[in-house]
Amino acid sequence: VQLQASGGGLVQAGGSLRLSCAASVRTFSSYVMGWFRQAPGKEREFVAGISRTGGTTNYADSVKGRFTISRDNAKDTVYLQMNSLKPEDTAVYSCAAAQTIRVVSAYPQYDYWGQGTLVTVSS
Repeated sequence: VQLQASGGGLVQAGGSLRLSCAASVRTFSSYVMGWFRQAPGKEREFVAGISRTGGTTNYADSVKGRFTISRDNAKDTVYLQMNSLKPEDTAVYSCAAAQTIRVVSAYPQYDYWGQGTLVTVSS
């Protein structure tokens, strides 16, 4: 499984960005997908996860109401729409795939990882 994240960049506080993660896999719909982020000097943290069908989502408290995760199984792609961005959202964002049934939030439960895309939010 190969994952390619894109869409990062520099945005002012209050702005929006949409991240994409394209998967090279024959059975994308069989994977739970997640987004994680890691800020400089901080540990990697869970941002959002989505079930295999897209019917269930889970978010970190810090992004609830601002971020939306979605997926298009026909395009083998998962998205992260980020609105009302704050400087504390600045981090490298990575997508990951898990061979699980339920949406999980712990990074050891994810089996495959893409390279990160940098999001910088200026104040």
